[in-house]
Amino acid sequence: MRIPTGLVLFGLAAFAIVWAGAPRPAQTTPKPPPPPTRIKSTMEARANQPKEPLLTWETLNPEEKSPDRKDKLVLSDEQWKARLTAEQFRILRSHGTDPAFCGILEDNKESGVYFCGGCDLPLFVSDTKFHSGTGWPSFFAPYSRKNVWFRTDKSYGMVRVEVLCARCDGHLGHVFPDGPPPTNSRFCINGSALQFVADKKD
Repeated sequence: MRIPTGLVLFGLAAFAIVWAGAPRPAQTTPKPPPPPTRIKSTMEARANQPKEPLLTWETLNPEEKSPDRKDKLVLSDEQWKARLTAEQFRILRSHGTDPAFCGILEDNKESGVYFCGGCDLPLFVSDTKFHSGTGWPSFFAPYSRKNVWFRTDKSYGMVRVEVLCARCDGHLGHVFPDGPPPTNSRFCINGSALQFVADKKD
């Protein structure tokens, strides 16, 4: 039996009207995973530091892809702007650089832990910090190899090794082969990319 064309069109139109008026499921933005439990002191940092081979300049391998992590933090630029200060956004998300000798934390000599300013991941401990005379906070080793990653940076006519946070891919700075033993590495890090938490005084 052939159904009249007019009846088919009427049925389709009625379905479209009902579908258009049907309630839609609420669109929700997925919440980012909670930040890791913050380490409260250098003593706790050392006690919880992963047992892994020392990351030296010779064993530091630039990668081209961000490492996979269960706690990966991926946000839009608008979400980052709401989360960070303008200066933090310029450094962490736009690959900016603090002016030499003008940034924060360069002369900090307190004992404590340096966290990523974007996601609270522990990146450096104060007993790996040294005075390099370059104008930026400098460290000879990260808290853990798993908390940072590296890629080749060919900007500004130079070839350097960029240091990024492994959790949020925030730009931290660069690493160079002119650091002190035992790693011979100098992690030249923007103070604006870090958040320092000092050990509590008894």
